[in-house]
Amino acid sequence: MKLRVPNTYVIIAALLVLCAVVTWLVPGGQYVQAPDGSLRYESVDHVPQTWQVFSAVYHGFVKQAGIIVFILVVGGAFWLLNATGAVNAGIGRFIARVGKREKWVLVAITLLFSLGGAVFGMSEETIPFVGMVVPLMLSMGYDAMMGMLIVYVASNVGFSSAFLNPFTVGIAQGMADLPLFSGMTYRLICWAILTVLLMVFVLVYAAKTKKAPAVSAEAVAAEPLTGRQIAILSVLGVTVILLVVGVTQWDWYLPEITGLFLLMGIVCGLIAGFGANRIAEELMAGAKDILSAALVVGFASGIIVILQDGRVVDSILHSMQEGLDGTGPMASLSAMYGIQAVINFLIPSASAKAAITIPIMAPFADMVGVSRQAMVLAFQFGDGFTNMLTPTSGVLMAALAMARIPYAKWLKFIWRGTLALLAIGLLLLLLTVVIPIPEF
Repeated sequence: MKLRVPNTYVIIAALLVLCAVVTWLVPGGQYVQAPDGSLRYESVDHVPQTWQVFSAVYHGFVKQAGIIVFILVVGGAFWLLNATGAVNAGIGRFIARVGKREKWVLVAITLLFSLGGAVFGMSEETIPFVGMVVPLMLSMGYDAMMGMLIVYVASNVGFSSAFLNPFTVGIAQGMADLPLFSGMTYRLICWAILTVLLMVFVLVYAAKTKKAPAVSAEAVAAEPLTGRQIAILSVLGVTVILLVVGVTQWDWYLPEITGLFLLMGIVCGLIAGFGANRIAEELMAGAKDILSAALVVGFASGIIVILQDGRVVDSILHSMQEGLDGTGPMASLSAMYGIQAVINFLIPSASAKAAITIPIMAPFADMVGVSRQAMVLAFQFGDGFTNMLTPTSGVLMAALAMARIPYAKWLKFIWRGTLALLAIGLLLLLLTVVIPIPEF
């Protein structure tokens, strides 16, 4: 009998119950800031969770309200955009012009998003791009997984091996008393290796999954774009430019990005000649279509709420760190890496993880003969790679919602690749014990 993969909601429910059981078994604890600014662990009473598995869902929705609203609004805006027919027409023309050069398109998009993750920590910003690229991939004869690979996975690979990311490298090096963005040469090498490997995988996967394009190049070439279609596609292009500039120069985040795409959808609807009622109906239809996937974000966030309310997150972290005592440089660095990867399931936020772990691991690295640069790199790798499979990541769940890919299907697809990245990351880390990371 073929084993059936559980529904995404069943997986999340099982994790909620498991975490509730953990709150009964693990002692309570918390990190507090000492007068000298360092973090000190102290024991506190744990708070066993029972019926709170149900209220945790509510708190999870509150915690991730921004991303949930973002998914619903952007989903509605893209539905409205697609209803104009301009995107399908534009994709068809693009395919007709690309012809046999489509492999270069895949490589170029992969490189672009990997750079985005490596330079300015592109994360939430990938969500709308998934919504744009997945339809393009489907029309070119690929599947939705390809869209996730060249956008979401590429940005995560760049994020994990970043050389300029202020949210990982900048924060972690600052807390470790290292010069800002020092050790860039080795990080560039790591980023290049991982990105090239991802490009190779993308091309292999493309050859394996390629089907006949959904749009005939000859048919599209004979149908030029209308004035309204050109105007709508121009609005989409301006939206993308504003998104990039807003995130990199104006400190935009979810509220501004959500408003930008809502405005884009309305303007495109007006250009297409839709009335107010038609625009509202299309927006609601898009939100309804993506609602189920958006709900997953709130349910999954309840997992973290259970552990935090049970006061066991810091206890788990402290136990892991105690396990490092008495180990050598290679074993210690490997353990630091493993701890960061595990903690990422409990604390998805890179900045929050850095605030807790770096002040403790930095002096420990000195004691066991591990360079602080290597310790920061272990934090980067451990924080980034597991983002691609942890259900507590709101960004992952939102990206999957935009791609219309169930979490269970994604997990089956990505777990081997994630293990491969973790293994390669370990090799790159251990190499720093033999060849120390230069300070430039």
